[in-house]
Amino acid sequence: MFEKWYRKLEPSGPSLQLLTKMQDPTPELMQTHGRYKSKLHGATDYFVGLTVEQKCELAERELVEMKDEIERMKKNSEQTLQNLEAVIEEADVWWTDIKKAMSDFEKDVISTISSKKGSIIASEKLLRYMEEKNRQRDLLREKLRLKNCLLKGYKKKLQQQLRQKEQMGETLCEVRLQELQVRNAKYQQKIDEKNQELLQLKLTSRKTVQVFNFYHRKLQDAMETSMSLTKDISQRKELLEKIERETVVVEKGSSCPLSLFLRQQRAEAERVNRQLRKQLSDYSVPPVLSYVQKKMEIAELEKNLKVWERKVAVAKMSLQSYRRAWNQVKKSANEH
Repeated sequence: MFEKWYRKLEPSGPSLQLLTKMQDPTPELMQTHGRYKSKLHGATDYFVGLTVEQKCELAERELVEMKDEIERMKKNSEQTLQNLEAVIEEADVWWTDIKKAMSDFEKDVISTISSKKGSIIASEKLLRYMEEKNRQRDLLREKLRLKNCLLKGYKKKLQQQLRQKEQMGETLCEVRLQELQVRNAKYQQKIDEKNQELLQLKLTSRKTVQVFNFYHRKLQDAMETSMSLTKDISQRKELLEKIERETVVVEKGSSCPLSLFLRQQRAEAERVNRQLRKQLSDYSVPPVLSYVQKKMEIAELEKNLKVWERKVAVAKMSLQSYRRAWNQVKKSANEH
């Protein structure tokens, strides 16, 4: 691995020859003076002995190169596969065309030749077929040539436009970059301002929506109340009109027994109303202190009542225990 990497760095340098000589020493080097031999041995140790970091670096570089090589092989294999697929598709198209031509030839020529062997009509038909095919091939070749010329002209035009754009782009690239940076800064500032405005509008819109919902609910309640009141007023108006009509009818028919009965009822109602008003005018309530005192007395009496009820319950229980004891005494006395 080290030799491979070293060949990539210096493929034809003298140091590589020295390295190989140091790795495979010749008898001449072995017979030199001891001092030079020790120096050479030190040089070989320097060139051959690698540290762990250097080995790791070499291994990493070799791994990267292998990965690049694998990637290139993948790309090349994919390209080769695409080319082969294109060739297969083209071969399929050509094969379909050949099959069609074979079927046409068998239908137009072979059938005629087989039915009329040695006749002039069959040979003329074969010649006409060959001439027609040659003419079609010439037309196709001419058509493809014209199309190729058009494509070449279009390609030259595109290449010229591309060169012009590259020349213009090299001169205007820096200017456009600066303009774009300035525009970007301006637009970024505008975007920040618009974002702040948008946040403010969102906050105000939330408050506005809350206020609008509150007043909308109030409006709905008011409309419902207004509709109910309008309906009640209309009903009361209808009832009042009905009462007025009935009153008019009753007043007109004064001799009717119904009108006499209504008059009596009205007089009775007025008498009761006067009596109630008189009672209301003479009505007087006790003072507040006496009312509070009476309430306190009632509470005290209720408390005493509960106490006496408990005492009565205790007395009943003691009475029952005394009765049970008395019954046991009587029972024991009767037994003796």
